[in-house]
Amino acid sequence: MKVLIVHNAYQEAGGEDIVFEQERRLLARNGHQVVTYERSNHELEAYSKLQRVGMLKQIISAKDSKLEILEILRTVRPHLAHVHNTFMMISPSVYEVCKEEGVPVIQTLHNYRLLCPAAILYRNGHVCEECCEHGLLRSICHGCYRHSRAATAAVALMLQVHRTQRTWQDSVNGYVALTEFARQKFIEGGLPSSKIHVKPNFVYPDPGERGTAGDYALFAGRLAEGKGVSTLLAAWDLLPRSIPLLVIGEGPLRAQLEAEAQGKNMQRVRFCGRLDVTETRAAMKKAAFLIVPSVWYETFSLNIAEAFACGTPVLCSRLGAMQENVDDHRTGLHFTAGDAEDLARIVDWAWTHPTELASMGREARREYENRFTPEKNYTRLMEIYQHTVNAGA
Repeated sequence: MKVLIVHNAYQEAGGEDIVFEQERRLLARNGHQVVTYERSNHELEAYSKLQRVGMLKQIISAKDSKLEILEILRTVRPHLAHVHNTFMMISPSVYEVCKEEGVPVIQTLHNYRLLCPAAILYRNGHVCEECCEHGLLRSICHGCYRHSRAATAAVALMLQVHRTQRTWQDSVNGYVALTEFARQKFIEGGLPSSKIHVKPNFVYPDPGERGTAGDYALFAGRLAEGKGVSTLLAAWDLLPRSIPLLVIGEGPLRAQLEAEAQGKNMQRVRFCGRLDVTETRAAMKKAAFLIVPSVWYETFSLNIAEAFACGTPVLCSRLGAMQENVDDHRTGLHFTAGDAEDLARIVDWAWTHPTELASMGREARREYENRFTPEKNYTRLMEIYQHTVNAGA
């Protein structure tokens, strides 16, 4: 099969970039002809002030991207186009040109951008679905995107234009949601249920199952609002016993969090900064459990799948994709999002029940083998591709 993969990288690299590259390599390893069209929001750094003013037109329909993609379509004639991200240099123009050329389109829903200009359904420390319930004007009032009403208005206008033109319903042949939870959110938001397939992300390479349980708790992720790290530190302050905690990651809240831990004399909390994938997975294999305390929905949370691959159980917020991916008391434990007392209670129980925790770790590894390997992912991806191509024939 000939596949065009389309991706717009953000200025700050993230999970979407990893998934784009992993799926590209997965298809190539399995003998498919893969052509990529990539742009990056780093292009904005070379723009003048006048050019930046003109970005509103770009994010609604990028003429340059449309012409470049058109040339690829007519030269390569792919069987299918798989779009990962179009914001903001590519724009939804990719859907229009693919429809004109008769090339079916699959869009992976890596975030909630089609429902929320900020893409995260989160505001002021809590889950927010006001735009879903009351319309996009709410986001402009709150300045949800980059804390700017003007920037938010631009994104909201892009979304509204394409809602009015029925781009999401008529020009995209299929969607990939990462969880059933996300699928239901997008159905509530107006996407056709028949077009939304569920396929999780995968872990590659396989880090291998750990031998024995480790001797510390672990957090691995961005130190930013929404990730629940403040709740994590508050829980550690409530624990009835001293438990080592390793914090892997960087982000805007790191200095504040480190100062908080130092102020409370949390000597067993260690901030490691950013580690590469190999180092992070090695730390997961040595941990007693991974903690994912996010207070927003998350769209998938790849580090849960990585922990499962290592045979490490996960303690997570009872919320969104996390709740769906972690089976309570089988592959890990749930606690109430944002509730430090509940998290402290769960951590203490896990630490004092090593036999049960070891069993959860073994079940976590089985879950990885059943759902999150490249082989399982490839099979599901091909099912979605074939269904989309056949439907468009």
